[in-house]
Amino acid sequence: MSVASGSLEEFGSELPRAPQRIKYRAFRSISALMLREVATRFGRTPGGFIWAVLQPLATIIVLGFAFSLIARTPSLGTSFIMFKATGMLPFSMFKTTSNMVGKSLSFSKQLLAYPGVNWIDAVLARLFLNVAVSLVVTILILAGIIYFEGLTLILDWPRIAMATLLAALLGFGIGMLNCFLVERISIWSNVWGIMTAPLMIASGVLMLYDDLPPLGQKFLWYNPVMHITGLMREGFYSTYQPSYISIPYVLACSLIPLCLGLLLVRRYHLELLNR
Repeated sequence: MSVASGSLEEFGSELPRAPQRIKYRAFRSISALMLREVATRFGRTPGGFIWAVLQPLATIIVLGFAFSLIARTPSLGTSFIMFKATGMLPFSMFKTTSNMVGKSLSFSKQLLAYPGVNWIDAVLARLFLNVAVSLVVTILILAGIIYFEGLTLILDWPRIAMATLLAALLGFGIGMLNCFLVERISIWSNVWGIMTAPLMIASGVLMLYDDLPPLGQKFLWYNPVMHITGLMREGFYSTYQPSYISIPYVLACSLIPLCLGLLLVRRYHLELLNR
């Protein structure tokens, strides 16, 4: 009886540690993959992280200057650069997140051969790192524009946070589905690049949805990124109150491909990695 109770005590004392070990293993794997990603993206070029800020900032400045030559004032506010930034930055978060998540398996294929690294670790590592970098870049650029141009804004923080969250979630959802399609269909990466080439023009980065002709509004309403850029601008411009924004629609466009992508990658990840 004492032997049985002793064995039971030993079994009971060891059982709760398994979930902790699993969580710790996942944390170590994701952290290691994120550090590898940082070294790859920012450690191999002079300037490193600075380019992550300069590239979108240069695009915003060029767009703002070009449109200032065409129109006297932007569609909202008085700053062309601020107007372009409030559209460009959430769009950039969506695009880079979807691209990075979509290539997670191919980027970490060699490391996924180790038993301690799972496919979901590679996906989450790229997701967390890209969202963190995009947030830092967004804060630095918007704060810099507000400071150097001396803008006085009444910010709606809940709407700004919601737009940022939706941009990351939509990028995760589309990227997760692409994670399967990129590995399954050899030319999908090229096809997706062609499909999304005009996306910046069709996502409200350069102009407001309200300024489009009725036919353009009818078709572009179905672009979920258009809702995100409108929501972001609503958070920065207190006088702008768009009526076309549908958060449930953006959530549906995010969660449906996310669930489908997770199911497909979970089912076929071994086959995809061995291709």
